[in-house]
Amino acid sequence: MIFPAYRRIVRRKTRQIRVGSVLVGGDAPITVQSMTNTLTADVEATLAQIHRMEAAGVDIVRVSCPDDESTAALPAIVRGCSVPIVADIHFQYRHAIRAAEAGAACLRINPGNIGSADRVRAVVQAAKDHGCSMRIGVNAGSLDKALLEKYGEPCPEAMVESALMHAHLLEDNDFFDFKISVKASDVFLAMASYEQLAEACDYPLHLGVTEAGGLRTGTVKSALGIGGLLRQGIGDTIRVSLSADPVEEVRVGFDILKSLDLRHRGVRIVACPSCARQGFDVPTVVAELERRLEHITTPLTLSVLGCVVNGPGEARSSDIGLTGGGKNTHKVFLAGVPDHTVGTDAIVDHLVELVEKHVAGSTRKAD
Repeated sequence: MIFPAYRRIVRRKTRQIRVGSVLVGGDAPITVQSMTNTLTADVEATLAQIHRMEAAGVDIVRVSCPDDESTAALPAIVRGCSVPIVADIHFQYRHAIRAAEAGAACLRINPGNIGSADRVRAVVQAAKDHGCSMRIGVNAGSLDKALLEKYGEPCPEAMVESALMHAHLLEDNDFFDFKISVKASDVFLAMASYEQLAEACDYPLHLGVTEAGGLRTGTVKSALGIGGLLRQGIGDTIRVSLSADPVEEVRVGFDILKSLDLRHRGVRIVACPSCARQGFDVPTVVAELERRLEHITTPLTLSVLGCVVNGPGEARSSDIGLTGGGKNTHKVFLAGVPDHTVGTDAIVDHLVELVEKHVAGSTRKAD
């Protein structure tokens, strides 16, 4: 698709790595990640959560391995799902080695936190032996004490220095299959850190505003931080960190990418906020449509507007459009052309039927 100049995003040129079957960086699509919040040792519960994320379209899933029981559960988890699994490791280098042996596609680890040079070499060798990539994950809340003493507080310079220090440890061991994140709960700090890191290296970057908050506030912070970076062409994979169901992280991630025309998956609903001109209850109709169309993965645009002021204009640029009218009669547009009318009570069922019919005849796939 060719966009006008004001809508074009020129992505930063990066190396490309592989996370299992998924490519990250280079010209690969920007991927959406999430993380389980079940006890990893509970294989059944963890797989059930991963399967729900898979249904929502997740590309990569991270699981935490804080103890022996969690790490021991990894082989069964890897076998039980179709998406690449990232093992989240802190401090315990033996867990990283076991995770690589268990089939993890990637290790989330900071090499400087796992001890001696011999331990770093052992983890790198395990990653090489088992085709495992890595993610260096710097977080403003857990910066090295020496960096905090040097800079006085978490700041972009400290975040980037930490990231590059860990990167050099891997490079010194002839390992380059890694991506980097520099996350903070403060939107300004996160964005500035990623902007500086993007200038300092060509490794793929994993974007996120960490500990963003609940579903509503976390979505807003993530959309501002992640979206602002993506608009600059920065970012190769994203995770929206919400204190909510991980499936919501996946949905919000795809919504951010859809809003910037970077990925296309599912129904994009264009809807008015409604006013006294509305010919039907727009908020109620839209909420019900969102619920009933969650399962759709084929990209399409559905406009639902309450009156004839902006309705026809939006409908003409949508796959399916509805414009509210008077006397219980509302106009339906198909492929931008007025086609027929529908009564108020039948709006939701009728639009769902039209969407499903459109999907059945479409050759377009989610990307």
